[in-house]
Amino acid sequence: MPLQRVHFVEDVPEVFRASLQDIRRELEVPAEFPPEVVAAAIEAAKNPRLPELDRTAVEFVTIDPPDSMDLDQALHIERAGDGYTVHYAIADVAAFVQPGDPIDREARRRGETLYAPDKRTPLHPPELSEGAASLLADQVRPAVLWTISVDANGESTDVVCERALVKSRAKLNYAGVQKDLDAGTASESLQLLREVGKLREQRELDRGGVNLPIPDQEIVTSNHGWGLEFRAPLPVEGWNAQISLLTGMAAADLMIGGEIGILRTLPESHEDLRRKLGATAKALGIDWPEGTSYAGFIHGLDPKVPAHAAMLAACTVLFRGAGYTAFSGSVPERPQHAAMKAEYAHVTAPLRRLVDRWTSEICLALSAGTEVPGWVRESMDDIPKIMDDADRRANAYERSIVGMVEAGLVAEQVGSVFDGVITEVDQRENTRGTVVLSTLAIEGRVNGPTPLPLGQAVRVKLVEADIAKRVVAFELVA
Repeated sequence: MPLQRVHFVEDVPEVFRASLQDIRRELEVPAEFPPEVVAAAIEAAKNPRLPELDRTAVEFVTIDPPDSMDLDQALHIERAGDGYTVHYAIADVAAFVQPGDPIDREARRRGETLYAPDKRTPLHPPELSEGAASLLADQVRPAVLWTISVDANGESTDVVCERALVKSRAKLNYAGVQKDLDAGTASESLQLLREVGKLREQRELDRGGVNLPIPDQEIVTSNHGWGLEFRAPLPVEGWNAQISLLTGMAAADLMIGGEIGILRTLPESHEDLRRKLGATAKALGIDWPEGTSYAGFIHGLDPKVPAHAAMLAACTVLFRGAGYTAFSGSVPERPQHAAMKAEYAHVTAPLRRLVDRWTSEICLALSAGTEVPGWVRESMDDIPKIMDDADRRANAYERSIVGMVEAGLVAEQVGSVFDGVITEVDQRENTRGTVVLSTLAIEGRVNGPTPLPLGQAVRVKLVEADIAKRVVAFELVA
């Protein structure tokens, strides 16, 4: 599920510090790594299992936020006739982690990296995730190398997955790459990233898939206090994401063909969800024409427009219910990820997500025509539950942080009246529901003396904004 992350542009305001600690304690977010895990990571960093295949001549680069050090992916794209060859190197965590060792056991306990405005809680010790296993610039690293042939229409025609040594030439960031692309000074590989990315976005739209360009929320301070602003993703972030999606779909095809794997699956959304999102769009003053699909509507949103950014954040509900499906010997009846309208697997973020180590091993074996390792077969049925539990904690973490920030934003305005739209009504008590404010795009609980008018504009009074409880609550104004 896409996450809406909150960033503090400057230091964390004092009013939030205690609440962040409370959130971590309530959700049992892991603290420091145990000494034996750190010791094992230090030793593993000295003695990785290196592949024989050398692809260090390929001029890979990484593209990430400027402060990222856990670099999972490096790419290089070249022309191949009227199509393209995509080289996508993924950090090979299995070169450092043995099944059942202290690092592996701790990673299974954590499941995935967790993000908060003031700190990151990594899946693996920094000695690996930000050091020996990370695809840092000018360092030779073991990687799972995906070589994907793409035709002139952006469709994948062939894929090879193998272990190789790689060497990134540069640690790039999105803003810098976008600037170079706009100025015409980017390398040929990055210009082809734009070409392939746009082709893949069109393929996504054609099949009715949804890939949300979720804006980040940034806390900014000024002489008037502090406020919440959206940072819209750059176009290059979407193009880069399309390479990851391309790889995940290629992985799913391998697994389905080999009748063994772990897919990322999502059932079709129901009509109630369509009505709720329609009400949210109305609250934000966005037209959703009758008969327009989710994909068509979402592709028309501009994340640089604050109301559209809020709508994209609301659309993350489309991804709720996503899970992992492990299978062996027969393909699941419903293997698709409904939002993407395609079969899909997670394979591109093993430094930050546990399942990717298993799926990478499966794809390596299927691509080579060899047996899937015994430790993978023996443990793969455990991975969906581990990942589902980790996802629930990550989503609860995200919701708690967003709720904390929204409460802080209006904490001094209790008693004030706002315009909004009712986006949800409790089926058991129709005088209770959810309202979205039209100006601040804040969502909160609302009570009324009479049944709430779903989808209609209302006036509501703020009756509670509690940072510690992460609660924003309103009453309907007659």
